[in-house]
Amino acid sequence: MDQNDRRLIIELEKGIALTHEPFAAIGLRLGIAEDEVILRIRRLRADGVIRKIRARINQRKIGIMANALVAWKPPEEWTGYEALASQPGVSHCYLREPVPGRWEYTVYTVHHKRTRDEVYDEVRTIADEIGIRDYRVLFSTEELKRTPAVRINDSTGDLR
Repeated sequence: MDQNDRRLIIELEKGIALTHEPFAAIGLRLGIAEDEVILRIRRLRADGVIRKIRARINQRKIGIMANALVAWKPPEEWTGYEALASQPGVSHCYLREPVPGRWEYTVYTVHHKRTRDEVYDEVRTIADEIGIRDYRVLFSTEELKRTPAVRINDSTGDLR
């Protein structure tokens, strides 16, 4: 990956404009031809640097108002992690260390639905399917920040 690749990724992270020739516009800003922009994007995708290019949806604008983190406390012998992570309504699934004596939950999932009742229904269905009875549903009350976790720094080209 050279400096032009890094500059291209920085431009892509800003978003692709809804114009007739968005890659030509990016190339103009970078000082390279549209064809080179497209070739670089294809190569970066083939190399796995770019996983996908997609629209970023404002969930609240389309009625997704209930966002919840669910903390699960599976029994010690439980092995259903893949079954939990593969549930269609689970957008993120993490393992974390418990805080002994204070917080014993070790598995976390994230759910997005139109209403809290829909989230509760989904979580109950999953709980029945995977056999975990001890869980807590924690709803977001306000979005204070939402950005991708990893970006290429505009000034240095380093990951931040």
